[in-house]
Amino acid sequence: MAVVHGLSDPAGPPSGGGCGPRLKHSDGPWLLAAGGAAELAAQLAPVRGELGLAHQGLMEGAGRLTALAELAAVRESWERRFQAAQGECGSLAAKLRDVARTQGATNEAVRASFAAVTPCGGDER
Repeated sequence: MAVVHGLSDPAGPPSGGGCGPRLKHSDGPWLLAAGGAAELAAQLAPVRGELGLAHQGLMEGAGRLTALAELAAVRESWERRFQAAQGECGSLAAKLRDVARTQGATNEAVRASFAAVTPCGGDER
């Protein structure tokens, strides 16, 4: 069986017997992005209530002002948008965490599949 060397140098290990650079997976960027998306979802959670408080009493005593009626329609539209964005952020956070978990599992499966191969600097048999 031949000795398998690092992907960066198919001709063999560099002097000193090392394997050279290795491809490594890190779930850090995926989890950081997931945390950001989850944080945004949490920050959007109270917005609907805050909009309601800001508009409280606004319609009372407005009489026949049509601009205030239009304002109510705009508020409802924004509430739907904030709710949709909150749902998207929550969904995205879960998906990003799944990517990190899946890539980590794939990395381990590939590492295990090479367990029978002689490591860099090992003896040829």
